[in-house]
Amino acid sequence: MKGIWVINLTKWKPVLFICVAALFVASWLVIQRDYVPVFSTPDGPQAFYKAEDSDQKVALTFNISWGEHNVSPIVDILEQENVEHATFFLLASWAETYPNLVKEIADAGYTIGSHGYQYKNYTSLNEDQVVQDMRRSKQVLEEITGEVPTLLRPPNGAFSKQTLQLAEEQNLDIIHWSINSYDYENPGTEAILKNSTDQTGSGDVLLFHASDTVKQTAAALPNVLKELKREGFKFSSIEELMSNTDADNTEVE
Repeated sequence: MKGIWVINLTKWKPVLFICVAALFVASWLVIQRDYVPVFSTPDGPQAFYKAEDSDQKVALTFNISWGEHNVSPIVDILEQENVEHATFFLLASWAETYPNLVKEIADAGYTIGSHGYQYKNYTSLNEDQVVQDMRRSKQVLEEITGEVPTLLRPPNGAFSKQTLQLAEEQNLDIIHWSINSYDYENPGTEAILKNSTDQTGSGDVLLFHASDTVKQTAAALPNVLKELKREGFKFSSIEELMSNTDADNTEVE
């Protein structure tokens, strides 16, 4: 007589749940792997996000892709707080719409970098599309400012090893960040202050935004700047931090 196997599903439910969850996570990682920020390739081009700087210098960066109401207030605050160095990464299609605001940033003495032309992840585009976007952005920003941008922050900060190589061929340095203010979540001015200062150290690159979707950055910024100055930090340009020979990069496996 053949035996009949009876499986107690109640007993095995926890194990089955763990197996299914593990499979889901593994699948998600495979799908997302191209969107994980990549900071360097072995013996190849690198993206900059922090310098091991011993002089208490940090770099302020602002992304802009939409709207016109936050730019002037933020530029005014930086000037009022005697901040000489900051970098604005501009979406070039936005810059075409608001050339007067681009000139306002440049006239204040702040660096203008590229944020691409379209707001599309470079990791979702093919090589020709990425090159076209990089070139178009450089062209637009040069026409408005008279200066060729040399710094690039890809849309959403998403890039791959291929992006690094293509940027190098276009004479662009990819700039990421090491401190995220999370101001785009509009978490409140106190949260932006905390995010921007609690973990900040020498050589850090701070990420802020100046698009209209960000409602609290201008209100939080004066206290952020005052607190960073109180802690002894000086505001440096990205280029100055990059000149440090001990810049941090993370290798790609």
